[in-house]
Amino acid sequence: MKGITMEEKLIIETDEIMKIYGEGDAVVKALDRVDMQINENEFVAIMGPSGSGKSTMMNILGCLDRPTSGRYILAGEDVSALDKKQLAEIRNKRLGFIFQSYNLLPQTTAIDNVILPLQYNHRQSLDASQQNEKAIKALEQVGLASRLYHKPHELSGGQVQRVAIARALVNEPVLILADEPTGNLDSRSSSELMQLLSRLHSQGSTIVMVTHSDEIAAYANRILHFRDGRIETDRPNGYHTHLNIESEANNAPE
Repeated sequence: MKGITMEEKLIIETDEIMKIYGEGDAVVKALDRVDMQINENEFVAIMGPSGSGKSTMMNILGCLDRPTSGRYILAGEDVSALDKKQLAEIRNKRLGFIFQSYNLLPQTTAIDNVILPLQYNHRQSLDASQQNEKAIKALEQVGLASRLYHKPHELSGGQVQRVAIARALVNEPVLILADEPTGNLDSRSSSELMQLLSRLHSQGSTIVMVTHSDEIAAYANRILHFRDGRIETDRPNGYHTHLNIESEANNAPE
């Protein structure tokens, strides 16, 4: 992992993040004074046992929840105390999500699933033709140019997840959040998906991924391990430097 310099841009900075559930004897510290810094164009894997705080951290990073105390600065903006409407705007404009369960509309074509975030993005006033063009470009980027008008049930699991990645990319987010992205895929589809994420990282995307798999985490260039609501270890991933990303990208599915 490279050290942070003045020239590098922080995408994520948390300061003493706490998340507390319950009251009295039932109090649970899901996150306990977590400090984290993630630079632009890092690929970070978050790992840890059940109850370690990794999912709670992911929800806060994704502006799906707010910390009990502490600050979360996303690409230079303090989003810790924003209300639900403001957080929804941040999610749509600045974040791209990839879920284990895909979260696509089942009776909607690939292209229309990808267009959906553009329709809620009031920062960009794109007409239907421009939205269509951006969605096609995003689907081409993940190798699905020939599947634009297929519905999810007409695609393989790996292809459905690539539609979800295209949807995450279409608004050009500052941060991509992937929550167990290979959890519902077989080993071949998982490998193809991780090769795609590696290629996106090599092209400049900042990615934070929750995974329980050491094999999947090997694609990241940094691994944070959570335990009892804290970061137990924060280490560069040496194996990542030996992955031939260019070769994998060339062999990615079309």
